[in-house]
Amino acid sequence: MKTREEALALLHEYTQSESLRRHAYAVEAAMRAYAEKFGEDVEKWGITGLLHDFDYERYPGMPHEHTIVGARILRELGYPEDVIYAIQAHADYNHLPRNTRMAQALYACDELCGFIMAVAMVRPTRNIADVEVKSVKKKLKDKAFAKGVNREDVYRGAEELGVDLDEHIRFVTEALTRVASALGLDGAESA
Repeated sequence: MKTREEALALLHEYTQSESLRRHAYAVEAAMRAYAEKFGEDVEKWGITGLLHDFDYERYPGMPHEHTIVGARILRELGYPEDVIYAIQAHADYNHLPRNTRMAQALYACDELCGFIMAVAMVRPTRNIADVEVKSVKKKLKDKAFAKGVNREDVYRGAEELGVDLDEHIRFVTEALTRVASALGLDGAESA
């Protein structure tokens, strides 16, 4: 298995956007937390979260280059097939069943991480620790807020992972709080 440092270098090589990097850090944190909760390989799950969109900036085009090109690159670099599979399965257009817990967790965390970060960004404190489950659920109903986030993916993700939506939101928010400074959501920028 590759190290986090190697995965981080790969992410930085392919992703220049700070917001995309922060999204990767968020999904990594959520995946690490779920791996710990489920008694899985924390490093492997974290790397899967870190790299899930590493190719997106370079290969966002159609037909569905994102994850397809990335899978080729990851195979060439010797990443495990279960990591590659989970990354490919997080994109619905690949039509792969999310039949592993790692794939289910990645899908469940991806859109929700972005949404929770968006909720934190509009708070006066810009501190993710101030985000509450009820605030996230209220914003999920507001179609004008964070329009790029697919709400169905958020709901389906929790269902596929077999977790209650409120608990899922709370759990992911707590995981992101642990890396709030790397996400720029620790309140330091609002001071």
